[in-house]
Amino acid sequence: MSSVGNAAEQEIRDEELGEEEIVERIFEAIIDQRLPPGTKLSEASLCEAFGVGRMRIRQSLLLLASREVVELLPNRGAFVASPSAEQAREVFEARLMIEPNVARLAAERATDNDLKTLERHLQLEHEAHRSNKRRESIRLSGHFHVLLAEIADNAVALRMVKELVTRTSLIIGIFGSPGVSNCRDEDHDEIFDAFRTRDCDAASSLMSKHLRHIQEHLELGAADESASDLVAIFRK
Repeated sequence: MSSVGNAAEQEIRDEELGEEEIVERIFEAIIDQRLPPGTKLSEASLCEAFGVGRMRIRQSLLLLASREVVELLPNRGAFVASPSAEQAREVFEARLMIEPNVARLAAERATDNDLKTLERHLQLEHEAHRSNKRRESIRLSGHFHVLLAEIADNAVALRMVKELVTRTSLIIGIFGSPGVSNCRDEDHDEIFDAFRTRDCDAASSLMSKHLRHIQEHLELGAADESASDLVAIFRK
């Protein structure tokens, strides 16, 4: 092949979407409820939608599977994850075991700079809610919990909270009503107030109450198995 042909081929490859961008767009579609749980993710349709080769789609689906957003079934293909009510219950049970103690530690160990970071983060949350940016609200709400784990300064707890927040975001995106994000503004505000007064007991109690409220407002039910037009969803 001529050098001109090689250059043209390289240019096409450079213009293709990377795995991370494909992963993000599929995750966004799930959180936005454009892809219901149980939706089959056809490789051929995704190749057409994103204008990339089959290998790139397969790598993207593997990444999504590693984050428990997609299920890969032998001889059947890839499907949007469909957490059961029992799996959702286990996620929140684990969060209730871990995060109230994380909040207690974080309230005890927070520096003045940590409080400023939390305050700036809450301002972003409020703006996302006011602007009805549901996906951004879900992301920011989950990150608030990760910030608390960072402030608690326990690497093991931080890893666990990150995984649980990711799984909860998926559950909320699938089973929450369109106007619901992970968390209510006032819940995070109350937890932050406990941090400002260094009230560790209140921080722990408010976190427990907050997590139970999220769980109570889920609408877990059977997955919508209606077919989705992947090309129409993702083609710009």
